[in-house]
Amino acid sequence: QVQLVESGGGLVQPGGSLRLSCAASGTIFSISDMDWYRQAPGKERELVATITSGGRTNCADSVTGRFTISRDNAKNTVYLQMNSLKPEDTAVYYCNADVKVSRYALWELYWGQGTQVTVSS
Repeated sequence: QVQLVESGGGLVQPGGSLRLSCAASGTIFSISDMDWYRQAPGKERELVATITSGGRTNCADSVTGRFTISRDNAKNTVYLQMNSLKPEDTAVYYCNADVKVSRYALWELYWGQGTQVTVSS
């Protein structure tokens, strides 16, 4: 019913920038919080940034000042602008969203398939 598709990952040199996008599509009545997570090889998935429907944001300490989360509610899309990238930012980045498919439906959490970000010289 609901699909989240990430894009924008790739290979970048240390100090470089990337902008990730995650578009939600399908049967959508409303979207609440949208988040970005990442998972590096051999590590647990960690929360990178979150944004409410009203635009309130929060970022992990490790990316504060370098990453910015934003969203376009008209497009059901969340973005992650990543600047001053470091090798330790290398991971698969996933987005998720809390979605209602109708007015009376429960909130459900949907995940994207992930996009690889590699920071290396």
